[in-house]
Amino acid sequence: MTEENPLDPAGTEPEVPAEEQEVSGQEQEQEAPRKENGDCSEKLPEKPPAPAEEAGFVHPEGGWGWVVMLSSMWCNGTVFGIQNSFGLLFVELLKRFGSENDADLRFRASWVGSLAMGMIFFCSPIVSIFTDIFGCRITAVGGAAIALVGLLASSFVESLGLMYFTYGVVFACGCSFSYQPSLVILGHYFKKRLGLVNGIVTAGSSFFTILMPYVLSGLLSSLGFQNTLRVLCTLIFVLVLAGFSYRPLLPPKPKSSQSGQSRLRQVFNTNIWKSVGYRIWAFGIPAALYGYFVPYVHLMKHVEERFGADTNKEVLLMCIGITSGIGRLIFGHVADYVKGVNKVFLQVSSFIVIGVMSMMIPLCNIFGGLIAVCLLMGLFDGCFICIMAPIAFELVGAEDVSQAIGCLLGLMSVPMVAGPPIAGFLRDKLGSYDVAFYLAGIPPLIGGILLCFIPWVELKRRRAEKKEAQSKDRDVTQKMIEHGKTQEEAKSKELDSVV
Repeated sequence: MTEENPLDPAGTEPEVPAEEQEVSGQEQEQEAPRKENGDCSEKLPEKPPAPAEEAGFVHPEGGWGWVVMLSSMWCNGTVFGIQNSFGLLFVELLKRFGSENDADLRFRASWVGSLAMGMIFFCSPIVSIFTDIFGCRITAVGGAAIALVGLLASSFVESLGLMYFTYGVVFACGCSFSYQPSLVILGHYFKKRLGLVNGIVTAGSSFFTILMPYVLSGLLSSLGFQNTLRVLCTLIFVLVLAGFSYRPLLPPKPKSSQSGQSRLRQVFNTNIWKSVGYRIWAFGIPAALYGYFVPYVHLMKHVEERFGADTNKEVLLMCIGITSGIGRLIFGHVADYVKGVNKVFLQVSSFIVIGVMSMMIPLCNIFGGLIAVCLLMGLFDGCFICIMAPIAFELVGAEDVSQAIGCLLGLMSVPMVAGPPIAGFLRDKLGSYDVAFYLAGIPPLIGGILLCFIPWVELKRRRAEKKEAQSKDRDVTQKMIEHGKTQEEAKSKELDSVV
């Protein structure tokens, strides 16, 4: 009889479940409104995935994306084609705004180009925020319009002081606001082919760098400095039209119910600085770039002083542009086969070669040797540029990559601005560019050494995360075992009480 009591619906046991049913009924009634109000903890795991993943977004890998790619290519070509050819404008500035024998003219004139290149990168963190808030299309079109106003105003300027503002600040800031969205929008259309597409887009600056020196030389000789800038305004106007093609595809981020400080944390993302590897990368690359922009500004004048004014100096920029484009295509494709943060070693090799080639420039007593140096420099310059986005993706992940690149470019602005004026100052004081080019080769070597620590740091971090995950799994397993034991003990106690 006693053995049948637990199974007997007419026995004394139903009195206990009756109370439990009332309690469980009350719990169900309490859980129902919780689910209706959205307070159930079961919804929490749904928040971390990216919006694209929640919506089942699939990158088209083509279609309108090819038009977007061409527009981005035009943006890269226009912005950096003009900047990389500043050496020709620099020579014209020396003639236009003073005597070439002025003691500090080269120092003052080089500030125009270095400010322009520096402001393009300095504005990048701000551009990242604008891109997140307003989208790629509005940011790019607005930036191109500002660049158009700045370049057009520069054509009417009659002093270096105003040129600092119109060309070095306004034009450059507009270029920055149009440049960064051209890279971000590619992630809306491509995923599997993103490395190749990035290589093609960044090759646009190489293509323009090949053509721009000859175009500028012809325009400057036939139209003069002011009308040349006005002709360049047509390229920027096309850039305004190209920005309208940046049609966003990724679903917009859900608006957070949080306000104030939490929203500021989303806009000013601090998660990227939690990665030690990213911190090394974000300070190692700027350390390597103090001499990076020096050849683009002063190489043309150095060739005139070393080989004569009639030397075909434009061919050097053409060589840099050709091999830079080849390097971006080659190393952009190679980077797809290099696993993880080991892509950093491609940048290490590029910095070593660029540093050595910068030191070789004063040693070239024949023009053919200088051509060989520029060919190698351009090849590894393309390697350095095309793998920046893939490395950022590996270090901080897809969600934070936009602001990671923006902050990096912002830090890069300091050496970009400081390098050329320092080289111009050394030329004014020492009478030649030899020491300037020797010193320009040292920072890339130092930066390359710093970047070598990133794979080791990331490997150490992953091992620590793996150990932590294993320990958590053990704790969960132990808790499950203990929970199972307590349930068995409770059941045995209930059976004993019934018996």
